[in-house]
Amino acid sequence: MLAQFGISIDNLMSTVETGIGGKGAGLVFDGVRRFEIFARLQESYRGSIDEIRKLPLRGNSGELIPLSRVADVEMYAGPKKISRSNASRRQYVQMNVRGRDMGGVVQDLRKRIEEQVDMPPGYFVEFGGQFENQERAMARLAIVVPITLALIFLLLFSAFSSLRYAALIFMNVPFAVTGGIVALFVTGLYLSVPAAVGFIAVFGVAVLNGVVMVSYINQLRDEGYEVIEAVKLGAQRRLRPVLMTASVAILGLIPLLLADGIGSNVQRPLATVVVGGLITSTLLTLVVLPSVYQWFASERRDVEV
Repeated sequence: MLAQFGISIDNLMSTVETGIGGKGAGLVFDGVRRFEIFARLQESYRGSIDEIRKLPLRGNSGELIPLSRVADVEMYAGPKKISRSNASRRQYVQMNVRGRDMGGVVQDLRKRIEEQVDMPPGYFVEFGGQFENQERAMARLAIVVPITLALIFLLLFSAFSSLRYAALIFMNVPFAVTGGIVALFVTGLYLSVPAAVGFIAVFGVAVLNGVVMVSYINQLRDEGYEVIEAVKLGAQRRLRPVLMTASVAILGLIPLLLADGIGSNVQRPLATVVVGGLITSTLLTLVVLPSVYQWFASERRDVEV
């Protein structure tokens, strides 16, 4: 039918697009300001399906042909935009998560979709956005955290030349993890990427306090003190340095811990984990570590390298 009137498909589509949706036709300059000229039919000529059917198309002989002569014009309900990804049509559903962890929400959604939604063949559901970014970050942290712990242990072994002393100081790590988890539970926060980064940060400070305590006790033993006396004296003299180290770190994180503005969703989990981990690891350093050191030194001989 188009060929009969000498109208091309491009001409038809361009006319319909310009008449209904509008199209830029030039620019007007007023000093330094610039305005675009937008050409489109008046509302009275495009406000109904009947008016659109009358949309004129110019044939090869110059006559005006109504759109209804060359096309069937009907109105159907459909999506405003068809999005595609990997050659497949995609429909986005956006939501904000408040008061719950994102991973738990996605897990519940997947369970409900599986139980309550009968997906037609070829249809599937994917979760993206912040959840996808979180999953990628967690996958990287699953590699980074073990490497970090291994490097910390190797550094301790290199510093003390003893597997037992390295393991003794490394005991601060699980205590720091316990404190961080308890702090998240008490504050009602959830394990997230910032919280995981906070765990990595607290590992170093927790181990540092253990190094301060054990190295000083070893120094006293080298000076001729007996094990029990060296442990008691070392615990007394290192009490203030250990408490000051932990206190300074905790006080510095209080502004992040109490943050409630923009960025608090990142700052609060990180600070909460570090503060909770420092509290428990400091208690371990001051109470448990000297007792375990005494048992290690009295029951076994060091493995010197």
